[in-house]
Amino acid sequence: MTLPAPSLPGYAVLAATLASAGLPIYIHAPKFYVDTYGVGLTALASVLFGLRLLDVVQDPVLGWLVSRTRAMRRGAVAIASAVLGLSMIGLFATPPPIAPLIWFTFTMVGLFSAFSFLSIAMYAEGVSAAAGLGAGGHLRLAAWRETGALVGVCAASIAPFIFGFTGFAITFVILVVLAAWLMHGDWGRGVAPSAAGFLPVFRDALARRLLLIALLNAAPVAVSSTLFLFYVETVLQGPGWEGAFLILFFIMAAISAPIWTRLARRYGSRPMLFLAMTLAIAGFSTALALGPGDLIAFGLICVITGFALGADFAILPAAFAARMEQIAPAGGEAFGLWAFVSKATLALAAVTLLPALDAAGFQAPDGPEARAVTLLSYLYAGVPCILKLGAMALLAGTRLPGPEGKDT
Repeated sequence: MTLPAPSLPGYAVLAATLASAGLPIYIHAPKFYVDTYGVGLTALASVLFGLRLLDVVQDPVLGWLVSRTRAMRRGAVAIASAVLGLSMIGLFATPPPIAPLIWFTFTMVGLFSAFSFLSIAMYAEGVSAAAGLGAGGHLRLAAWRETGALVGVCAASIAPFIFGFTGFAITFVILVVLAAWLMHGDWGRGVAPSAAGFLPVFRDALARRLLLIALLNAAPVAVSSTLFLFYVETVLQGPGWEGAFLILFFIMAAISAPIWTRLARRYGSRPMLFLAMTLAIAGFSTALALGPGDLIAFGLICVITGFALGADFAILPAAFAARMEQIAPAGGEAFGLWAFVSKATLALAAVTLLPALDAAGFQAPDGPEARAVTLLSYLYAGVPCILKLGAMALLAGTRLPGPEGKDT
């Protein structure tokens, strides 16, 4: 049976909506609750650690739930969308009816649980939806989806400064409704889930290798994200430039995602991933040589590494989805694992890198010690290069699933 073509704009808008509720909320929400309600930083840090832990471990469970609700996925998605929108309103547009810290925890749990469920459902549905796009369907779908996600990250990073936090929350709900309307006919069209659950993914050597490549390839972004603010402020001595560099980085990723997918369809997925990884290594290695005042040079590095990131967002998920179409077409459990791998890198980066800086004297009473600043440079710029090289070594021996890559 030939499936009808999916709503590509719907996938783009949904991805933008979800991205708006992802990383930007980790940036905005804590400061909002400190400034508005006087919540202590230590208490917030403890809650955020627990939320990150919950966010990571629940993804495989939510992946299983996505598969098991396929027959009623439209209703399940509607419920999750309502939880997502209400949680955002509660977080930013509603005065806490209980202790602010408890309200913060409650709304963030709702926000990120709904976010994770909808993200996994979107990727799982895309496994079957791409079949309606013909040859290269996974890359075409990925181009729309990942470009939308990157645009959403950029927009949500600056929207609260333009609309205020209440305006941002209301605008977000409008976006949720628009995504639900555009995607209304796209849910539940895939195959029924297998009783085997996670086993097809664990048993498949290529699926396991793709997950490992994804782990090594996502880890550099986790490392640089964790240390970005410290690097700009301490190594470059450029406080106040962090926002501009972040926007530049994500804008370049958004611009490049459709370019990488077109190149991958023409020249093959694996050569384009190699090229993107090489660009990323060139950018990060150059950052090792920067010091105080090298802001223009770092801006160029943001352009290069952001452009390379677009390939990571677009090509690897498309390759994984193409493999899932062959071994686990229901997709829920598989993308639960994919989400787990992606988020685990952030947790691992925070657990390993920040204590290392602390031990080196980064928070010394008289300011960071020289060895701590040097360590920060090597952690921010050197570790990603090593991880990228590991991903390239694995990719060299991996045949990516067709029909995306010509040299698969």
